[in-house]
Amino acid sequence: MNRPALLRWSAVGATAVVSAAIAMALPTGSALAADNLSIGAGADGSSKASGTSYGNVIDGNTGTYWAPGSATGSVSVKWSSAKSVSSAVIQQASGGGSISAWRVLNHDTGGVLASGSGSPSTINFSSTSLKKITFEITSASAAPRIAEFQTFSSGGSNPTTSPTSGPTSPTPGPTGNPGTPTGAWPSSAGNVSISGTVNVSGTFDGGMKTYCCIGDGGQGESQDPMFKIANGGTLQNVILGSPAGDGVHCEGTCTIRNVWWNDIGEDAATFKGTSGGTSYVIGGGARSGSDKTFQHNGNGTVNISGFYLSGSGKLYRGCGNCTNSYQRHVRIDNVLLNDIDMVAGINSNWGDTATITRVTLTNASSATVCGKYQGVAKGSEPKYLGEGWNDANCKVTQSDITRR
Repeated sequence: MNRPALLRWSAVGATAVVSAAIAMALPTGSALAADNLSIGAGADGSSKASGTSYGNVIDGNTGTYWAPGSATGSVSVKWSSAKSVSSAVIQQASGGGSISAWRVLNHDTGGVLASGSGSPSTINFSSTSLKKITFEITSASAAPRIAEFQTFSSGGSNPTTSPTSGPTSPTPGPTGNPGTPTGAWPSSAGNVSISGTVNVSGTFDGGMKTYCCIGDGGQGESQDPMFKIANGGTLQNVILGSPAGDGVHCEGTCTIRNVWWNDIGEDAATFKGTSGGTSYVIGGGARSGSDKTFQHNGNGTVNISGFYLSGSGKLYRGCGNCTNSYQRHVRIDNVLLNDIDMVAGINSNWGDTATITRVTLTNASSATVCGKYQGVAKGSEPKYLGEGWNDANCKVTQSDITRR
Protein backbone atom coordinates (compact mmCIF):
# COMPACT_ATOMS: atom_id res chain seq x y z
CA MET A 1 0.00 0.00 0.00
CA ASN A 2 1.23 3.45 -0.79
CA ARG A 3 2.72 5.45 2.06
CA PRO A 4 3.93 9.06 2.43
CA ALA A 5 7.65 9.62 2.67
CA LEU A 6 7.44 11.35 6.01
CA LEU A 7 5.93 9.67 9.02
CA ARG A 8 4.36 11.86 11.64
CA TRP A 9 5.51 11.70 15.21
CA SER A 10 2.63 10.76 17.49
CA ALA A 11 2.13 13.27 20.25
CA VAL A 12 -0.08 10.88 22.17
CA GLY A 13 1.91 8.35 24.20
CA ALA A 14 0.74 4.83 24.83
CA THR A 15 -1.23 4.46 28.04
CA ALA A 16 -0.53 1.33 30.02
CA VAL A 17 -3.58 -0.50 31.27
CA VAL A 18 -2.50 -2.89 33.98
CA SER A 19 -5.89 -3.86 35.36
CA ALA A 20 -7.98 -6.55 33.75
CA ALA A 21 -11.09 -4.97 35.20
CA ILE A 22 -13.80 -2.95 33.56
CA ALA A 23 -13.74 0.55 35.07
CA MET A 24 -17.06 2.30 35.50
CA ALA A 25 -17.55 6.07 35.81
CA LEU A 26 -17.52 7.59 39.27
CA PRO A 27 -19.45 10.75 40.17
CA THR A 28 -18.15 13.99 38.70
CA GLY A 29 -14.93 15.10 40.35
CA SER A 30 -13.62 11.61 41.17
CA ALA A 31 -10.11 11.02 39.91
CA LEU A 32 -10.38 7.24 39.67
CA ALA A 33 -13.01 4.82 38.37
CA ALA A 34 -14.55 1.92 40.25
CA ASP A 35 -13.48 -1.57 39.15
CA ASN A 36 -15.86 -4.33 38.16
CA LEU A 37 -14.99 -6.89 40.82
CA SER A 38 -16.50 -9.72 38.76
CA ILE A 39 -13.64 -9.69 36.27
CA GLY A 40 -11.16 -12.32 37.43
CA ALA A 41 -13.61 -13.84 39.92
CA GLY A 42 -15.27 -17.25 39.77
CA ALA A 43 -18.88 -18.10 38.97
CA ASP A 44 -21.40 -20.88 39.53
CA GLY A 45 -25.16 -21.24 39.72
CA SER A 46 -28.25 -23.39 40.08
CA SER A 47 -28.53 -24.61 36.48
CA LYS A 48 -27.57 -23.60 32.97
CA ALA A 49 -29.25 -23.94 29.62
CA SER A 50 -27.49 -25.91 26.91
CA GLY A 51 -24.72 -23.93 25.26
CA THR A 52 -24.45 -21.36 28.05
CA SER A 53 -21.91 -20.97 30.85
CA TYR A 54 -21.79 -19.40 34.30
CA GLY A 55 -18.46 -17.85 33.35
CA ASN A 56 -20.12 -15.86 30.59
CA VAL A 57 -21.49 -13.40 33.16
CA ILE A 58 -17.98 -12.42 34.34
CA ASP A 59 -16.05 -12.34 31.05
CA GLY A 60 -16.62 -8.65 30.20
CA ASN A 61 -18.22 -9.66 26.90
CA THR A 62 -21.88 -8.76 26.37
CA GLY A 63 -21.94 -11.06 23.34
CA THR A 64 -21.97 -14.15 25.62
CA TYR A 65 -24.53 -15.05 28.27
CA TRP A 66 -25.79 -17.48 30.90
CA ALA A 67 -29.37 -18.71 31.00
CA PRO A 68 -30.96 -20.98 33.63
CA GLY A 69 -32.33 -24.38 32.70
CA SER A 70 -35.87 -23.09 33.21
CA ALA A 71 -37.62 -19.75 33.73
CA THR A 72 -36.10 -19.41 37.21
CA GLY A 73 -32.62 -19.95 38.56
CA SER A 74 -29.57 -18.23 39.98
CA VAL A 75 -26.01 -17.32 39.08
CA SER A 76 -23.28 -16.34 41.54
CA VAL A 77 -19.98 -14.46 41.52
CA LYS A 78 -17.43 -15.70 44.06
CA TRP A 79 -13.97 -14.76 45.35
CA SER A 80 -11.30 -16.56 47.39
CA SER A 81 -11.25 -13.72 49.92
CA ALA A 82 -14.02 -11.39 51.08
CA LYS A 83 -14.90 -8.33 49.00
CA SER A 84 -16.88 -5.28 50.03
CA VAL A 85 -19.72 -4.99 47.53
CA SER A 86 -22.33 -2.21 47.43
CA SER A 87 -23.86 -2.46 43.96
CA ALA A 88 -24.40 -4.75 41.01
CA VAL A 89 -25.20 -4.21 37.35
CA ILE A 90 -27.22 -6.83 35.48
CA GLN A 91 -26.96 -6.70 31.70
CA GLN A 92 -29.37 -8.91 29.77
CA ALA A 93 -28.80 -10.30 26.29
CA SER A 94 -31.60 -10.16 23.75
CA GLY A 95 -33.73 -13.17 22.90
CA GLY A 96 -34.46 -14.50 26.39
CA GLY A 97 -37.44 -14.31 28.69
CA SER A 98 -38.51 -11.21 30.59
CA ILE A 99 -37.68 -11.10 34.29
CA SER A 100 -40.65 -10.22 36.49
CA ALA A 101 -39.11 -10.75 39.97
CA TRP A 102 -35.56 -11.12 41.32
CA ARG A 103 -33.36 -11.02 44.41
CA VAL A 104 -29.69 -10.35 45.16
CA LEU A 105 -28.40 -12.53 47.99
CA ASN A 106 -25.41 -12.60 50.31
CA HIS A 107 -24.66 -16.26 49.61
CA ASP A 108 -22.46 -16.51 52.71
CA THR A 109 -25.38 -15.85 55.06
CA GLY A 110 -28.46 -16.26 52.88
CA GLY A 111 -29.43 -12.66 53.56
CA VAL A 112 -31.35 -10.66 50.95
CA LEU A 113 -29.36 -7.60 49.85
CA ALA A 114 -31.97 -6.30 47.39
CA SER A 115 -35.10 -7.46 45.58
CA GLY A 116 -37.44 -6.08 42.97
CA SER A 117 -39.77 -6.62 40.04
CA GLY A 118 -39.18 -6.17 36.33
CA SER A 119 -35.83 -6.30 34.57
CA PRO A 120 -33.09 -4.89 36.84
CA SER A 121 -30.15 -2.79 35.73
CA THR A 122 -28.14 -1.02 38.44
CA ILE A 123 -28.86 -2.43 41.92
CA ASN A 124 -27.60 -0.55 44.98
CA PHE A 125 -27.53 -1.87 48.55
CA SER A 126 -25.64 -1.39 51.82
CA SER A 127 -21.95 -2.19 51.51
CA THR A 128 -21.45 -5.82 52.52
CA SER A 129 -18.31 -7.91 52.98
CA LEU A 130 -18.80 -11.32 51.38
CA LYS A 131 -17.12 -14.07 49.40
CA LYS A 132 -20.07 -14.94 47.18
CA ILE A 133 -23.00 -12.92 45.82
CA THR A 134 -26.00 -14.41 44.01
CA PHE A 135 -28.47 -13.00 41.49
CA GLU A 136 -31.64 -15.07 41.74
CA ILE A 137 -34.46 -14.97 39.17
CA THR A 138 -37.65 -15.89 41.03
CA SER A 139 -40.14 -15.27 38.21
CA ALA A 140 -39.82 -14.83 34.43
CA SER A 141 -41.76 -15.44 31.22
CA ALA A 142 -39.07 -17.86 30.01
CA ALA A 143 -35.38 -18.47 30.66
CA PRO A 144 -33.74 -14.99 30.72
CA ARG A 145 -30.29 -14.44 29.23
CA ILE A 146 -27.80 -12.69 31.53
CA ALA A 147 -24.82 -11.30 29.63
CA GLU A 148 -23.00 -9.68 32.56
CA PHE A 149 -23.28 -9.75 36.37
CA GLN A 150 -21.02 -6.86 37.33
CA THR A 151 -20.20 -6.07 40.95
CA PHE A 152 -18.75 -2.91 42.48
CA SER A 153 -17.50 -1.67 45.79
CA SER A 154 -18.63 1.93 45.26
CA GLY A 155 -21.45 1.95 42.75
CA GLY A 156 -21.68 1.00 39.09
CA SER A 157 -23.56 2.30 36.09
CA ASN A 158 -24.99 1.08 32.85
CA PRO A 159 -23.21 1.85 29.57
CA THR A 160 -24.31 5.15 28.09
CA THR A 161 -25.06 5.97 24.49
CA SER A 162 -23.26 9.31 24.47
CA PRO A 163 -19.99 10.73 25.81
CA THR A 164 -19.95 11.90 29.41
CA SER A 165 -18.75 15.23 28.07
CA GLY A 166 -17.55 16.68 24.80
CA PRO A 167 -19.22 16.09 21.42
CA THR A 168 -22.87 15.14 21.26
CA SER A 169 -23.56 11.54 20.28
CA PRO A 170 -24.78 11.24 16.68
CA THR A 171 -28.40 10.69 15.83
CA PRO A 172 -28.91 6.91 15.43
CA GLY A 173 -29.22 5.38 11.97
CA PRO A 174 -27.16 5.64 8.80
CA THR A 175 -29.13 8.68 7.61
CA GLY A 176 -28.97 10.47 10.96
CA ASN A 177 -27.28 13.85 11.26
CA PRO A 178 -24.17 13.38 13.43
CA GLY A 179 -23.84 17.12 14.07
CA THR A 180 -20.98 19.44 13.13
CA PRO A 181 -17.61 18.25 14.50
CA THR A 182 -15.87 20.80 16.75
CA GLY A 183 -12.57 19.10 17.57
CA ALA A 184 -13.61 18.53 21.20
CA TRP A 185 -12.59 15.13 22.55
CA PRO A 186 -14.93 13.03 24.73
CA SER A 187 -14.17 12.05 28.30
CA SER A 188 -13.64 8.36 28.97
CA ALA A 189 -16.16 6.58 31.20
CA GLY A 190 -13.55 4.04 32.32
CA ASN A 191 -11.10 1.46 31.01
CA VAL A 192 -11.51 -2.02 29.59
CA SER A 193 -8.38 -4.13 29.26
CA ILE A 194 -8.37 -6.55 26.33
CA SER A 195 -5.69 -8.99 25.19
CA GLY A 196 -7.07 -9.86 21.77
CA THR A 197 -9.62 -9.01 19.11
CA VAL A 198 -13.19 -8.36 20.23
CA ASN A 199 -15.66 -9.89 17.77
CA VAL A 200 -18.80 -7.84 17.20
CA SER A 201 -22.09 -9.07 15.77
CA GLY A 202 -25.27 -7.08 16.06
CA THR A 203 -24.68 -3.88 18.05
CA PHE A 204 -21.79 -3.41 20.46
CA ASP A 205 -22.16 -0.33 22.67
CA GLY A 206 -19.00 0.47 24.62
CA GLY A 207 -20.57 3.05 26.91
CA MET A 208 -17.77 5.53 26.07
CA LYS A 209 -15.15 3.43 27.84
CA THR A 210 -11.56 3.24 26.60
CA TYR A 211 -10.62 -0.20 25.26
CA CYS A 212 -6.93 -1.00 25.39
CA CYS A 213 -4.64 -2.40 24.03
CA ILE A 214 -3.03 -4.69 21.45
CA GLY A 215 -0.30 -4.24 18.83
CA ASP A 216 2.78 -2.07 18.94
CA GLY A 217 1.42 1.27 17.71
CA GLY A 218 3.47 1.05 14.50
CA GLN A 219 2.70 0.59 10.83
CA GLY A 220 3.10 -3.20 10.70
CA GLU A 221 0.57 -4.77 8.34
CA SER A 222 0.23 -8.00 10.33
CA GLN A 223 -1.27 -6.55 13.52
CA ASP A 224 -4.64 -7.82 14.66
CA PRO A 225 -7.62 -5.46 14.91
CA MET A 226 -9.03 -4.47 18.29
CA PHE A 227 -12.58 -4.95 16.98
CA LYS A 228 -13.81 -7.17 14.14
CA ILE A 229 -17.36 -6.32 13.03
CA ALA A 230 -19.41 -9.01 11.32
CA ASN A 231 -21.52 -8.16 8.27
CA GLY A 232 -24.33 -5.80 9.24
CA GLY A 233 -22.89 -5.09 12.68
CA THR A 234 -22.58 -1.80 14.55
CA LEU A 235 -19.79 -0.58 16.82
CA GLN A 236 -20.70 2.53 18.78
CA ASN A 237 -19.69 4.72 21.72
CA VAL A 238 -16.16 3.35 22.04
CA ILE A 239 -12.76 4.97 22.62
CA LEU A 240 -9.76 3.00 21.35
CA GLY A 241 -6.68 3.39 23.51
CA SER A 242 -3.08 3.22 22.34
CA PRO A 243 -1.71 1.01 20.92
CA ALA A 244 -4.81 -0.06 18.98
CA GLY A 245 -3.30 -2.68 16.67
CA ASP A 246 -4.97 -2.50 13.27
CA GLY A 247 -7.96 -0.65 14.69
CA VAL A 248 -11.35 -1.88 13.48
CA HIS A 249 -12.07 -4.36 10.70
CA CYS A 250 -15.46 -4.40 8.95
CA GLU A 251 -15.88 -7.83 7.42
CA GLY A 252 -18.93 -6.84 5.35
CA THR A 253 -20.98 -3.68 5.59
CA CYS A 254 -20.98 -2.08 9.01
CA THR A 255 -21.77 1.07 10.97
CA ILE A 256 -19.13 2.78 13.12
CA ARG A 257 -20.94 5.36 15.22
CA ASN A 258 -19.33 7.77 17.71
CA VAL A 259 -16.04 5.85 17.86
CA TRP A 260 -12.81 7.65 18.82
CA TRP A 261 -9.19 6.63 18.24
CA ASN A 262 -6.68 8.13 20.71
CA ASP A 263 -3.87 7.05 18.38
CA ILE A 264 -4.54 5.69 14.90
CA GLY A 265 -1.52 3.41 14.68
CA GLU A 266 -1.69 1.43 11.41
CA ASP A 267 -5.25 2.24 10.24
CA ALA A 268 -8.26 3.38 12.25
CA ALA A 269 -10.62 1.10 10.31
CA THR A 270 -10.39 -1.21 7.31
CA PHE A 271 -13.44 -2.00 5.16
CA LYS A 272 -13.11 -5.49 3.73
CA GLY A 273 -16.57 -6.48 2.48
CA THR A 274 -16.79 -7.66 -1.11
CA SER A 275 -20.55 -7.96 -1.60
CA GLY A 276 -21.25 -4.29 -2.30
CA GLY A 277 -23.44 -2.15 -0.10
CA THR A 278 -22.56 0.86 2.05
CA SER A 279 -20.68 1.12 5.34
CA TYR A 280 -21.08 4.17 7.55
CA VAL A 281 -18.77 6.18 9.78
CA ILE A 282 -21.02 8.52 11.74
CA GLY A 283 -19.46 11.05 14.10
CA GLY A 284 -16.42 10.21 16.21
CA GLY A 285 -12.82 11.19 15.65
CA ALA A 286 -9.19 10.07 15.40
CA ARG A 287 -5.75 11.57 15.96
CA SER A 288 -2.04 10.92 15.72
CA GLY A 289 -1.79 8.88 12.55
CA SER A 290 1.04 8.42 10.07
CA ASP A 291 -0.67 7.30 6.89
CA LYS A 292 -4.29 6.29 6.25
CA THR A 293 -7.21 6.66 8.62
CA PHE A 294 -9.89 4.67 6.76
CA GLN A 295 -8.59 1.96 4.43
CA HIS A 296 -11.00 0.53 1.84
CA ASN A 297 -9.84 -2.90 0.69
CA GLY A 298 -13.17 -4.38 -0.44
CA ASN A 299 -15.77 -2.92 -2.77
CA GLY A 300 -18.96 -0.90 -2.35
CA THR A 301 -19.21 2.49 -0.66
CA VAL A 302 -17.89 4.03 2.55
CA ASN A 303 -19.92 7.00 3.84
CA ILE A 304 -18.08 9.27 6.32
CA SER A 305 -19.99 12.08 8.04
CA GLY A 306 -19.55 14.29 11.07
CA PHE A 307 -16.00 13.05 11.68
CA TYR A 308 -13.03 14.86 13.25
CA LEU A 309 -9.44 13.97 12.31
CA SER A 310 -6.22 15.55 13.58
CA GLY A 311 -2.69 14.70 12.51
CA SER A 312 -2.74 12.01 9.82
CA GLY A 313 -1.85 11.35 6.20
CA LYS A 314 -5.22 10.62 4.57
CA LEU A 315 -8.78 10.50 5.81
CA TYR A 316 -9.67 7.82 3.22
CA ARG A 317 -7.72 5.61 0.82
CA GLY A 318 -9.08 3.08 -1.63
CA CYS A 319 -6.46 0.33 -1.71
CA GLY A 320 -4.28 0.69 -4.78
CA ASN A 321 -2.40 -2.60 -4.61
CA CYS A 322 -4.46 -5.19 -2.75
CA THR A 323 -4.68 -8.82 -3.83
CA ASN A 324 -8.02 -8.12 -5.53
CA SER A 325 -8.87 -4.95 -7.43
CA TYR A 326 -12.34 -3.42 -7.08
CA GLN A 327 -14.25 -0.31 -8.00
CA ARG A 328 -14.77 1.65 -4.78
CA HIS A 329 -16.72 4.73 -3.79
CA VAL A 330 -16.53 7.13 -0.88
CA ARG A 331 -18.88 9.88 0.26
CA ILE A 332 -17.43 12.43 2.67
CA ASP A 333 -19.59 15.15 4.21
CA ASN A 334 -19.43 17.52 7.15
CA VAL A 335 -15.92 16.71 8.43
CA LEU A 336 -13.27 18.73 10.28
CA LEU A 337 -9.71 17.80 9.35
CA ASN A 338 -6.66 19.25 11.06
CA ASP A 339 -3.04 18.82 9.94
CA ILE A 340 -3.54 16.19 7.24
CA ASP A 341 -2.04 15.58 3.80
CA MET A 342 -5.02 14.35 1.78
CA VAL A 343 -8.78 14.05 2.20
CA ALA A 344 -9.35 11.09 -0.13
CA GLY A 345 -7.14 8.96 -2.35
CA ILE A 346 -8.87 6.95 -5.11
CA ASN A 347 -7.86 4.80 -8.09
CA SER A 348 -9.26 6.51 -11.17
CA ASN A 349 -8.27 3.70 -13.54
CA TRP A 350 -10.62 1.35 -11.69
CA GLY A 351 -13.54 3.79 -11.80
CA ASP A 352 -13.39 4.87 -8.15
CA THR A 353 -15.33 7.97 -7.14
CA ALA A 354 -15.11 10.40 -4.23
CA THR A 355 -18.08 12.67 -3.49
CA ILE A 356 -16.88 15.35 -1.08
CA THR A 357 -18.93 18.11 0.53
CA ARG A 358 -18.66 20.44 3.54
CA VAL A 359 -15.02 19.86 4.45
CA THR A 360 -13.12 22.20 6.76
CA LEU A 361 -9.31 21.99 6.66
CA THR A 362 -7.18 23.58 9.38
CA ASN A 363 -3.37 23.70 9.49
CA ALA A 364 -3.43 22.00 6.12
CA SER A 365 -2.98 24.72 3.52
CA SER A 366 -1.27 22.37 1.06
CA ALA A 367 -3.50 19.35 1.64
CA THR A 368 -4.79 17.55 -1.45
CA VAL A 369 -8.55 17.13 -1.46
CA CYS A 370 -9.11 14.36 -4.02
CA GLY A 371 -5.96 12.54 -5.07
CA LYS A 372 -6.03 10.25 -8.10
CA TYR A 373 -3.86 7.15 -8.32
CA GLN A 374 -3.31 4.43 -10.87
CA GLY A 375 -4.15 1.19 -9.11
CA VAL A 376 -1.72 -1.68 -9.68
CA ALA A 377 -1.32 -5.37 -8.89
CA LYS A 378 -0.16 -6.48 -5.46
CA GLY A 379 3.57 -6.13 -5.07
CA SER A 380 3.81 -2.81 -6.96
CA GLU A 381 3.25 0.74 -5.78
CA PRO A 382 0.36 2.82 -7.18
CA LYS A 383 1.36 5.80 -9.29
CA TYR A 384 0.09 9.21 -8.16
CA LEU A 385 -1.66 10.96 -11.06
CA GLY A 386 -2.56 14.29 -9.47
CA GLU A 387 -5.50 16.07 -7.88
CA GLY A 388 -8.96 16.05 -9.41
CA TRP A 389 -11.77 18.60 -9.19
CA ASN A 390 -15.36 18.29 -10.33
CA ASP A 391 -14.82 15.43 -12.75
CA ALA A 392 -15.99 11.86 -13.24
CA ASN A 393 -13.91 10.55 -10.34
CA CYS A 394 -13.56 13.54 -8.00
CA LYS A 395 -17.02 14.95 -7.37
CA VAL A 396 -15.97 18.02 -5.43
CA THR A 397 -15.74 21.75 -6.10
CA GLN A 398 -13.63 24.46 -4.48
CA SER A 399 -16.74 25.82 -2.77
CA ASP A 400 -17.07 22.51 -0.89
CA ILE A 401 -13.78 23.17 0.92
CA THR A 402 -13.09 25.70 3.67
CA ARG A 403 -9.44 26.28 4.60
CA ARG A 404 -8.52 27.97 7.85
